[in-house]
Amino acid sequence: MTEGAFVPLSPPESLPSVLVSLLLLMAIQPSRTAPPCRSENCGVPLQQSLKLTRLIHKESVELIRTYKASQGAMSDLFCRSSSSEVPNPRISGLEPSERLLDVYTLLRSFLLHLQRVQVQQADLQAPSSRLLAELSNVRNRSTSLASVINCLYQSLFPNLPVPVPAGGGGASTQRSTPPPPPQNIFQQKVYGCVVLRRFKEFLLNVARELRTLKARVCKRRPAAGKAFPRG
Repeated sequence: MTEGAFVPLSPPESLPSVLVSLLLLMAIQPSRTAPPCRSENCGVPLQQSLKLTRLIHKESVELIRTYKASQGAMSDLFCRSSSSEVPNPRISGLEPSERLLDVYTLLRSFLLHLQRVQVQQADLQAPSSRLLAELSNVRNRSTSLASVINCLYQSLFPNLPVPVPAGGGGASTQRSTPPPPPQNIFQQKVYGCVVLRRFKEFLLNVARELRTLKARVCKRRPAAGKAFPRG
């Protein structure tokens, strides 16, 4: 062989096995474009939503007790206060689709307020505080509930737009109430209790709404393949 001549490089012996592994990996990976929430059986996501709502409501009752105990004197007094900076727990809408979308909207809004309360209380409580642990637990479960309700909405109303998270634009942000501007310590204590109290009331309304959906909507679902009417 003369100096400087081009010598073709042969592929490594392991290349075929690498390609096979890649192909197998691609085959078993779920498609990211497939809608994961669509289901012909609306009873499954609805029952999941209802069970999770009841669980979070039970935990929210205990959370309010823990919150009051951690705020010192006058906690019962300022927990009876009201605030226009906290979402109204009442669910609105005429049609089932509108009311379920409002549930999702309000839940996403309440999540922002729960996060604000947790941040505020982290500055006031010890890191090992029971209150912080319970706040984190309720927030995490509520985030899961938002995902399940999103799936329920897609299951019941597949021809309507998918809900948009709060802050992301679209119809689901119309009733969102943003957290308040910076507050002093007393205002934070009042705000936190109002958020938790209204969130507990909201969960009761959600449970009632889901039971109504089960009776009015799931029992008259159309046959598979047929679109569900808007109302």
